[in-house]
Amino acid sequence: MSRELLLLLLADVILVVHVLFVCFVVFGLVAVYLGYFLNWQWVRNLSFRLLHLLAIGIVVLQSWLGVICPLTIWEMALRKEAGAGTYAGSFIQHWLHQLLFYTAPDWVFILLYSAFGLLVLASWFLVRPRRHFR
Repeated sequence: MSRELLLLLLADVILVVHVLFVCFVVFGLVAVYLGYFLNWQWVRNLSFRLLHLLAIGIVVLQSWLGVICPLTIWEMALRKEAGAGTYAGSFIQHWLHQLLFYTAPDWVFILLYSAFGLLVLASWFLVRPRRHFR
């Protein structure tokens, strides 16, 4: 396996991890609210809820500070080193543009991340986590 191919493979692994992280954040919140209405007790698991809150908290903090996600930085560095094309900006901005052909200023994403973070925080009061669940 060539060095370039290995670098691209590592970049793809990081991309998959990044997609899984985004899915955890988005679908985790959907599961919490859906679980409330369907009486799924696992959505009240304290460890799951803490990890979910921490995940969106990191995203919100990075957006407020204007920091690009380290996963994006690592992926782009590997692709550049392999001689492949890269993109600028954040992971979400890039893929939203690719999927929806929509571009927005950074403040829009900061607002969206913050609003989503508030929804996750609100879920702590609406769907209270429990240390032990049945």
